[in-house]
Amino acid sequence: MSLIAIIDYGMGNLRSVSQAIHHVAPAATIEITSNRDTILNATRVVFPGQGAARDCMRALEQHQLIDVVREAANSKPFLGICMGMQVLMEHSEENEGIDCLGIYAGEVRKFANVIDHDATVPSTERLKIPQMGWNQIVHKTDHPLWKGIPSGSRFYFVHSYYVQPDEDSLVTGETDYGIAYASAIARDNVFAIQAHPEKSADDGLQLLKNFTTWDGML
Repeated sequence: MSLIAIIDYGMGNLRSVSQAIHHVAPAATIEITSNRDTILNATRVVFPGQGAARDCMRALEQHQLIDVVREAANSKPFLGICMGMQVLMEHSEENEGIDCLGIYAGEVRKFANVIDHDATVPSTERLKIPQMGWNQIVHKTDHPLWKGIPSGSRFYFVHSYYVQPDEDSLVTGETDYGIAYASAIARDNVFAIQAHPEKSADDGLQLLKNFTTWDGML
């Protein structure tokens, strides 16, 4: 039987993610867990998160999960969500700089707020930070998790920082919010998305459904 482990390190919409996955894969066993063996023996692993990068890394260390996350990302179908995408990078600008998991080369940067502070731009046109609400994700690659989801579909976002990978080949989805930024990345058995699929209506549920049957191959 398929076991989907949702990593519990004290941060993230764990129950919302669990309920959404149960909705699309009622036959799957879903466990919210911080247990090393359960995570590493699972068929698939979901790494959700929200809040600040420093808090995330501190919580992972306190739960002794840093190496577990790295091993899971290296060995089985792995889905990172929101902060669970950002901390896959080497470093974040958040909180005056914090080292992250370093699974992929790249930075997590704060949205350039030039438009918001430019007095020549009408207030109705200024971007607000954080980006909160619905926005499009344009597909940059043909990934199995995009199956049944048209390029340009709208997902729900809540974030003030964005991922900037060193390698363009890592980017599988792009979103425009003042700048075009990587809103989804993928390599081998890992897929990570800045938006919250569990809050993104039918397209988000489709992505989660695709994940529950994905074998980690491209």
